[in-house]
Amino acid sequence: MDDYPALNLFWTMLWFFLWILWLFLLFKVITDIFRDHSLGGWGKAGWLIFCILLPYLGVLVYVIARGKGMSQRDVKQAKESEAAFQDYIRKTAGSEGGGGGAAAELARLSELKDKGAITAEEFEKAKAKVLS
Repeated sequence: MDDYPALNLFWTMLWFFLWILWLFLLFKVITDIFRDHSLGGWGKAGWLIFCILLPYLGVLVYVIARGKGMSQRDVKQAKESEAAFQDYIRKTAGSEGGGGGAAAELARLSELKDKGAITAEEFEKAKAKVLS
């Protein structure tokens, strides 16, 4: 390490970090080009060719020209993903349609048994049916 001073190591690491950062930005721009539904096929092809042939300039111009829409598409996709995840949770938990799923049905059966509306034998049969 005597022939490679610490300052040179710092500059090398800085440039490497900036290169990795640019690669992430390039991939983000390319995915945004394909995700944008308002952009036509020729527009997507043009931006993609521009970003591939002149990568630094292409990415910079794309971020300047379409950066606001890029963030709006990110927010929209995040909201759609969150809504889909919440919908999945509701369906999996069985709380859709107000039924409450198996847990709510067991609680209702327990209340009926406690009130005397059903016998313990009827409760066990209904519980086995709900749990199966």
